[in-house]
Amino acid sequence: MDQNNQFHFSHFFSDNGIFRQLFDSTIYPWEALKNVDEFIKAFKDSPFFSEFEEISENLYIGKNVEIDSDAKIVGGAIICNNATIGHSAYLRAGVLIGEGVHVGHATEVKHSIILSGSKLAHLNYIGDSIVGSNVNVSGSATLANWRFDKKEIEIRDGELKISTGMEKFGGIIGDDSFLGVNAVLNPGTVLGKKTLVYPLMSVKGVHVAGEIIK
Repeated sequence: MDQNNQFHFSHFFSDNGIFRQLFDSTIYPWEALKNVDEFIKAFKDSPFFSEFEEISENLYIGKNVEIDSDAKIVGGAIICNNATIGHSAYLRAGVLIGEGVHVGHATEVKHSIILSGSKLAHLNYIGDSIVGSNVNVSGSATLANWRFDKKEIEIRDGELKISTGMEKFGGIIGDDSFLGVNAVLNPGTVLGKKTLVYPLMSVKGVHVAGEIIK
């Protein structure tokens, strides 16, 4: 694996916590999504399993996790210490939630990885995506995961096109980024660390660390 690859996971995420092994064997970070289900199913064999409680089949909960009585979790999930799953939140199809993550009211997270300390405010849709650490996703911001024409999703950076091999893929958000209210990331969007997206923006393509999109 080329450590200088501009899409190497280290350019987006500084601390992947217990989910690091998902990225260690990837060329591109989005490839980790293909292994989420298997990671959850094999979690009992992980050295981290002893710190979690399996509250139902393939649903593992860490310490001091708060799950609202109206939240719904369908399919496997690993929810790490001190996370909060809010009122009417919906986790489905294989979800990994890092330490201290807040999933707010009526937010849907589908087959995604949310790394430590990130906040999904409320009324969000996060589909087939990876959100780095300490990211703020403001109210009603969306990570869309399906093209209108249903074609395979590509990563497009100028003239460069990279096939993902996935029909459904939302995006990558680097650590310490901020998405404003009602912002939309179109399928295949990649944001570097500390990216700021203004409210109501529709974003696509690849954006470097520290970029302001307005």
